[in-house]
Amino acid sequence: MVCGGFACSKNCLCALNLLYTLVSLLLIGIAAWGIGFGLISSLRVVGVVIAVGIFLFLIALVGLIGAVKHHQVLLFFYMIILLLVFIVQFSVSCACLALNREQQGQLLEVGWNNTASARNDIQRNLNCCGFRNFDPNGTCPAILGVWLTYRYRNQKDPRANPSAFL
Repeated sequence: MVCGGFACSKNCLCALNLLYTLVSLLLIGIAAWGIGFGLISSLRVVGVVIAVGIFLFLIALVGLIGAVKHHQVLLFFYMIILLLVFIVQFSVSCACLALNREQQGQLLEVGWNNTASARNDIQRNLNCCGFRNFDPNGTCPAILGVWLTYRYRNQKDPRANPSAFL
């Protein structure tokens, strides 16, 4: 029996939808984990990631039910949704490829200047201060954290055994 028959197509479609389900649950879980541990403070970003995860989960569920029950209407709906998602992804990819380096920089700078919470997250996670140049008079939580960590790391613990450092 050659793959391409009814059973093989059904099993491949079920496996693909199970993979989509796992990816959607992974998206939702990582977003919740990131907000829970304070890695991401921008609720917009987390909200979008969770919404995409829920959307992907629902679409995978429609595809899985349609494949298992061989439901023609659900499979048609699933096919149309996948086509629309493909068109959106293709459009966004083309738009991103059409930007040159200066336009990318301008777009990033606009985003940098408009979101204070994302700016603080980026500075903290990447240990940087500012978008293009460093302002020594400005406050930056990342450099302060690095300085305190470096200072604390090089101090000896007074409770420790002094001969252990030799």
